[in-house]
Amino acid sequence: MTGAPAKRWVETAVDEARAAALAAALRLHPLAARVLAARGHDDAGAAERFLAARLADLPDPFTMKGMAAAVDRIVRAVGAREKIACYGDYDVDGVTSTALLAGFLRAAGGDVVTYTPHRLVEGYGLNRDAVAKLAGQGVRLLVTLDCGITSVEEVRAATALGVDTVVVDHHTVPVELPQAAAILNPHQPGCDYPSKDLAAVGVTFALAMALRKRLREQGAFGERRPEPNLKDALDLVALGTVADVVALVGANRILVRWGLEALARSRRPGIRALKAVAGIAEGTPMSAGQVGFRLGPRINAAGRLDDAGRGVRLLLATDEREAQALAEELDRENQARQEIERRILDEALADALERVKAGVRGLVLARDGWHPGVVGIVASRIVEKFHRPAVLIAMEDGAGKGSGRSIEGFHLYDALSACSGHLARFGGHKHAAGVTVARDRVDAFRSAFEAHAAERIRDEDLVPRCRIDAYVDDREITDRAAEDLEKLGPYGAGHPEPIFALRSAAARARTVGASGAHLKLVLGGRGLDAIGFGMGDRLALCGEGPVDAAFTVGFDEWDGRKRLQLKLRDVRRSG
Repeated sequence: MTGAPAKRWVETAVDEARAAALAAALRLHPLAARVLAARGHDDAGAAERFLAARLADLPDPFTMKGMAAAVDRIVRAVGAREKIACYGDYDVDGVTSTALLAGFLRAAGGDVVTYTPHRLVEGYGLNRDAVAKLAGQGVRLLVTLDCGITSVEEVRAATALGVDTVVVDHHTVPVELPQAAAILNPHQPGCDYPSKDLAAVGVTFALAMALRKRLREQGAFGERRPEPNLKDALDLVALGTVADVVALVGANRILVRWGLEALARSRRPGIRALKAVAGIAEGTPMSAGQVGFRLGPRINAAGRLDDAGRGVRLLLATDEREAQALAEELDRENQARQEIERRILDEALADALERVKAGVRGLVLARDGWHPGVVGIVASRIVEKFHRPAVLIAMEDGAGKGSGRSIEGFHLYDALSACSGHLARFGGHKHAAGVTVARDRVDAFRSAFEAHAAERIRDEDLVPRCRIDAYVDDREITDRAAEDLEKLGPYGAGHPEPIFALRSAAARARTVGASGAHLKLVLGGRGLDAIGFGMGDRLALCGEGPVDAAFTVGFDEWDGRKRLQLKLRDVRRSG
């Protein structure tokens, strides 16, 4: 999958006068000020707050609908030594949410067990067998984490067994809600919490903030039981938030900004062991990219192929040797996952190409032998390659389990809702979702999904966009520009790294890497160094005159030396 599809370049509009005023007021490089202004931080006060990302600016957790009721029930359980079960989903968001709340409640004196459903045996979310098992173990309060918002029947079953439920979730809110003791989900109608884009671990952190406040007021902490320092939990918050690909704006930006620092210096044995197997030296500054591509996949691998409970045990481990053994096990699982993913991707690419040639705008691909824990990752690759929504279904016996990913402008959850008559189960949000479908309904589901996509996806939606923050002169690309742009991070979903472009730039080009996979350019009169990963097949067009180049600006560090380097996002012939 080298190379990239042709893109439509779209320049971001900005009030140039406001951007200039911002640069002067905050002594920022004009390019950094322009990006701030374009992203809505166009007065000095708002921009300063954005750049500072102070923990003190996190919203009051009690503004979240259901928070007071959740805190009341959990505090009562802690005080009465009722057994509490933290029941989390099997992905990174669910695993980190479980570890965070279980760790906090144990530190506060709670009697806590954790439960992570087996993806392949139990599937997503609450299930009745697990509820009955936990009730039989004496659990009297069940806290669902990154799941539960659609579990109407399962919560009813828990209540019948004498178990109260608190739901902590962030997925799309259905019409019928479970009759739980409390529900925390910023998407609930009537919820005043201002940051709606929290991952489940962000909602869990807000719950921990509220619990700590209430317990402090009750005098629960002292010399024998020190008050938990929630800053130490921000490593988990950053890990789950980045891995779940939620927008890094509002509260998420603050949480990840400080969480990346916590990850760099974490005293948690499991995090230290995880970084070691991922090849990240202790104390190395952490980026969202390292979390998303090196740490997150190793925790996800546990749940994708087998028992996600190992991820929870890793993050809660207090013994260095136990943590190291678990981290090495997850690293091996991740390698196995990569091998399985490569095979499925080859097959899915062939199937997708046939459907695209037939003119379909939404892809539903299904095969026997595909692993249900890996199809979501492959769906992302299919979307990258063909730029249209894709649902991949792993078939086994009479049913299939699948995962879908989408493109900008196509709401995946709404699409599945429109096709729900053909599905046994589905859930998710705008960009990602999961489905369960009977074998004899796959063809009908495919037809309905393709028809829904055909109605809503326009020709221009099928062309990926390259959003240009500014066209620049090569003299504007300096170390100072790169340093000030770094201050706007962390970058990620909802707050992407800014892209700039040079027009009609002279270019000296060559390929580097195995089989010439990557494109290396020297651009413009100043000879700016640029690298285009996976763009080696663009070499020929760079030899036919000036090029337009779109890129991000940063530094390359090698052997203790730091130098300015551009990372290409697209390149095309000028004119």
